[in-house]
Amino acid sequence: MKPQFLIGSPTSGSGKTIFMLGLLRALQRRNLKVQPFKCGPDFIDTQYHTIASDAESVNLDSWMASPTHIQSLYNNYGEKSDVCIAEGAMGLYDGFDRMKGSCAEVVELLRIPVILVVNARATSYSVAPLLQGFRNFHPNVHIAGVVFNQVASSAHYSALRQACNDAGLECMGYLPVVEGNRMLPRYSGLTLSIKQSVDELAGFMADLIEKHVSVDKMLNRCIRIFPCRYSLPYTSEMDSAPLFAAHTKKMTIAVARDPAFYFLYRSHLDKLKTMGEVVFFSPLHGSDLPDADLIYLPGGYPELFARQLYRRKRFLQQLYHYAMNGGKILAEGGGSILLGRSLTVREGGSVYEMAGVFPLDFSIAEPKLTVGYRYTTYQGIEWRGCESHYSMITNPAACPSDAQLFTARGSEVSTSFFRIKNVIAGYTHWYWAEKELLDLWK
Repeated sequence: MKPQFLIGSPTSGSGKTIFMLGLLRALQRRNLKVQPFKCGPDFIDTQYHTIASDAESVNLDSWMASPTHIQSLYNNYGEKSDVCIAEGAMGLYDGFDRMKGSCAEVVELLRIPVILVVNARATSYSVAPLLQGFRNFHPNVHIAGVVFNQVASSAHYSALRQACNDAGLECMGYLPVVEGNRMLPRYSGLTLSIKQSVDELAGFMADLIEKHVSVDKMLNRCIRIFPCRYSLPYTSEMDSAPLFAAHTKKMTIAVARDPAFYFLYRSHLDKLKTMGEVVFFSPLHGSDLPDADLIYLPGGYPELFARQLYRRKRFLQQLYHYAMNGGKILAEGGGSILLGRSLTVREGGSVYEMAGVFPLDFSIAEPKLTVGYRYTTYQGIEWRGCESHYSMITNPAACPSDAQLFTARGSEVSTSFFRIKNVIAGYTHWYWAEKELLDLWK
């Protein structure tokens, strides 16, 4: 038995992340070991969770992963913690198809309650019918309590608390309207200054939570049996089986990791560790490309560091020769930019040469967010993932796609899946923690 819950909200922008960061820091101050989780494919919030709690956050996505895998992730990573907290994404029931792929679906799988964070900036007693609707909408989604955000005064909070009571829900407290109650910009590298800003925000929010939120009540009302029960079909071996089976043939896997390349799932890193020795290198600050059987270039925002990467001539040449000599490379999202021919960061600005493995030109002259689930069938296997980037390819015809990609609902998309020799790249971040990664190169 331990406190377990998901922080959800009726809509995006309600304050889930800042509340999560503050709560993680507040619990850390109490010397409680917290395991944070993030619903969905978000890479940025998980990094923020880790800064706030000193515990690596884990992604739970019910579209990219199977129900059993999600339950295994939750049980394995949460086993040694005192508290398990998942942060939702978007609105509680917002999925790719009704509630499919939503945070509510994850709540149902894990059998954990919800703490609902509600933005009350432009409302008061009118939240009562909204709360009553969330309370009664789904029999397997239990709302354990409500925290109001952006509360203007004691009178405002009094009306909100009355609305909560009349809707039959427990009011756990509030976050007032204050100048420091703001999230950081999401389009940035994970630099030292960003880490420091996140750390300061977590501390600031923890102070507010300790003052205005009933943390002990929240923890007590959310105590549940751990581990969660596996969904049918069930075999008793699930409880004792390792999350990732070890490979008999060991490899050396080099993983790029620095402020430009940090979009990495914890489950992927742990999966790679079962395949052999994982060594890290920095395309931004390091020297040479490590000797390895597989190079993994995860996503990030390399376009924010274009000049620094361009100056790494020796490293880029090593990357090119490794690829041309048949070395295995998997590049996802921003990692693919490093393998392109060039990168343009502003209209009429400098064109920075990259490794030139693919004859592709990338540009960030007109930043536009492209995001969404993707799937494809490659080597007879279905692969699922998510695309999220601000840059674009200006000459996609220069390198035809090796596979057709689709949205979660089956519509074709123009996003490409590139392959030259043993180099596989594209904007999509694939989820392969429950697959055999080397099947990509069959």
